[in-house]
Amino acid sequence: MSMKLDAPAEDVPPEAEDGVWLSCIACDHTLAPFDDVVFTCPECDGLLEVRYADLPTFEDFEGTGVWRYDDALPVEMGVTIQEGNTPLYEVPELEAETGVEHLHVKHEGMNPTGSFKDRGMTVGVQVASRLGVDRLACASTGNTSAALSAYGARSELETLVLLPAGKVAAGKVAQASLHGARILEVDGNFDTCLDIVQDLAMSGHVYLLNSLNPFRLEGQKTIGLEILEQCQDRTGAYPDRIVLPVGNAGNTSALYKAFRELVQSGALDESEVPKLTGVQAEGAAPMVEAVEEGNDEIRRWDHVETRATAIRIGNPVNAPKALPGIRETGGTAVAVSDDEITDAQRSLAEEGVGVEPASAASIAGLRKLRDQGVVGSDENVVCLTTGHLLKDPEEAAAAGSDPEPVPGDTEGVLDHLE
Repeated sequence: MSMKLDAPAEDVPPEAEDGVWLSCIACDHTLAPFDDVVFTCPECDGLLEVRYADLPTFEDFEGTGVWRYDDALPVEMGVTIQEGNTPLYEVPELEAETGVEHLHVKHEGMNPTGSFKDRGMTVGVQVASRLGVDRLACASTGNTSAALSAYGARSELETLVLLPAGKVAAGKVAQASLHGARILEVDGNFDTCLDIVQDLAMSGHVYLLNSLNPFRLEGQKTIGLEILEQCQDRTGAYPDRIVLPVGNAGNTSALYKAFRELVQSGALDESEVPKLTGVQAEGAAPMVEAVEEGNDEIRRWDHVETRATAIRIGNPVNAPKALPGIRETGGTAVAVSDDEITDAQRSLAEEGVGVEPASAASIAGLRKLRDQGVVGSDENVVCLTTGHLLKDPEEAAAAGSDPEPVPGDTEGVLDHLE
């Protein structure tokens, strides 16, 4: 019942500290938030969520960026690189092409390290500092490693990142390297890396900052809060639908949690909650499979492949949080081909919005759902783009136009242009 959109706020358990506690979404077991390092429920191994005694309304928010929403977060501001407050772009050509009433792109690639992961890290690393850990770690398809490395460096904590060998875009590896992380290239895919880093975390060797960590998702839920406020300011209404790429399903889970809390606080009516609509690549679509088949759990895909490396994940750990989010909001999930993703990446670039391939999946998904009649022409839609174009320069170059060789003189250039 705790994952229902209309679930009432919980009673405050004795384990709460300053009105904050952890609760298992599977068995409702509660824990103190900062006494021990835990990532899953010690009773049933279910996923944990951060819960609050007092939930804020929009009137409680002030300032800018992620920490504008500190009343909705478990800790006060600590390690920050001015993350959040990302732009909500108008895309008139795509709006006309898709035929929806309003279309905006929320570009999370404009965060300090070029992806939405910074929102989770500013909160997660602050919690790690409070817990007194000395080594941070993550498995990554690239963006998580870049963000964790930057925030780990800022907080002067040792940082370890596990990457699938040969499967991470060069721009992302370069970020982790420059920020001083220790990089381990694993013989396996992302899910293999996550299995290993979870084992290291459970044995106390590292503090895990993948989205399995419930505190990291608290930072990511500010994406949803920002979208609501920006869209209200821009159009006079909240969006009807938010379309977003799905890898580990952390953002889907985080946005749903933000909306549930606003409903519980009375700041948002159930009818105003946007439909959460997930998009995956056809070669890595276990969430789509679960939604289409009506399953309560995902089936792990051991072999996944897509040029959208950021969502090349076959076992989304946050599926138990994300599936209710899609269903409770009246959303859906759709799979798109790599060619559809590349075409959407080009279309965004023509609007001046540069994103990595996984980000463009949201536009590709919207196009497909419009063609299928799932998304109506009267809808106010926000597409979430999660990473900057320069995260994956090789794919950007492949999707773009080829350089044209010319002579080294003005006359030769003019002859070529003619």
